[in-house]
Amino acid sequence: MAEIIQNVLYLVNPDLYVARDHLTLRIEQNKELRLSLPIHHIESVCVFGHAVLSSGALQLCNEHGVAVNYLSENGYFIAQLRGIPDTSVALRRAHYRVADSEHGSMKISRNIIAGKIQNSRNSLLRAARESGDEKEAGKLSNTAEQLGIIIKNLPGLNDLEVIRGNEGMAAKNYFSVFSLMLKQQREDFAFNARSRRPPLDYINCLLSYLYALVRHDCSAGLTAIGLDPFVGFLHAERPNRPALALDLMEEFRPWLADRVAITLINRRQISTEHFIKREGGVVEFTDSGRRLVIKAYQERKQEKLSHPVLDHEVRIGQLPFIQARILARVLRGDLEDYLPFVPK
Repeated sequence: MAEIIQNVLYLVNPDLYVARDHLTLRIEQNKELRLSLPIHHIESVCVFGHAVLSSGALQLCNEHGVAVNYLSENGYFIAQLRGIPDTSVALRRAHYRVADSEHGSMKISRNIIAGKIQNSRNSLLRAARESGDEKEAGKLSNTAEQLGIIIKNLPGLNDLEVIRGNEGMAAKNYFSVFSLMLKQQREDFAFNARSRRPPLDYINCLLSYLYALVRHDCSAGLTAIGLDPFVGFLHAERPNRPALALDLMEEFRPWLADRVAITLINRRQISTEHFIKREGGVVEFTDSGRRLVIKAYQERKQEKLSHPVLDHEVRIGQLPFIQARILARVLRGDLEDYLPFVPK
C-alpha cells in the first residue's frame, strides 16, 4: 500500500519498490505500477518496514529537499535521509547556541511542557463534561485540577531536571485516568502502564504507532524550516534520537494522537482483530490495522483549527510546520518566548 495525503508519502507494504522517472517517483508492487507521483507534490516520505527506494529515487528526494524517514513496522525510528537544507547557516548556529545554554533550553522546555500539560488538561475536562458517570467525571476533573497546579508551578522552576520531573508527574496523573476517556471496549483497551519498546498491550501499541506518525510530521516540519531535528532542548540527545522532533511533538500528543486513538476505540473502528500478540507478550498491528490508523490520522490532519498566533484557520497537517517556524523565530530572537499550540 502506498498513500499520498497532505504531501506525506507512506509506504507500508514490504513488497513496494520506488523508482525514479525523471522528476517523478514510480511506486511499483510486484513490478506493476501502483502510483506515479511528481516530486514537487511531496514534502516527506515515511517508510514502514522493508519497502525499497532505488538510488535514483533517493537522489531525487535529496535534490528536492524531501526527507526520507525509515521506521520499523511498529513505528520505531531507524534513520532519516535528507539533503542539505536550503536555509541560512545563522539559524543553525543560533539553534545550537540555545541548545548549549541551560537557561535557553530551560526557557523553551518550560513552555513546551506547559503546552502539553494544558492540552492534556483540556482533554480530561472535555471527557468529564461528556461523562455520564458522576464518579468518573469527578476523577477526571480532579486530575485536571492537579495538572493545573503543575502548570502554575512551572514558571518558578529553574532546573531542567526538575522541569522534566514535573512533566513526568503530569503524564503519570494523566494516564492514570486515561481509560475513563474510553466509552467503549474498556476491557480490551485497558490502560495499566505505558509500555513503549515493545508495546505490551493493545492501547500502548495504538498510541506508540500514532506517536510515530506525529514524530515523523514534526521531524519533517523542522527539517523544512532548516532546524536540526536531532538537537533538542527538553529531550536528552542520544545517538539516532530526533530529540527536537520529540520536543515539538509533546504539545500534539494529547489533542491529536490521543484523541485519534480514543475516537477509533469509542467508535469501534478498531478492535482486537487489528492486532497480533507475539511470543513474550509483544503486541503488533496487522497490515489492515496499520492502514486503518494511518487513514484515520490523515483524515484528522485535513480538519481545520484556528491558530491563536496567526489568527486564522489552518489545516491540522500544517501545524508542525507552523510551530517549527515559530520556534525558529524564537531562536533568531524575533520572538521572546516559544508559544505552543493549544486548541481553543
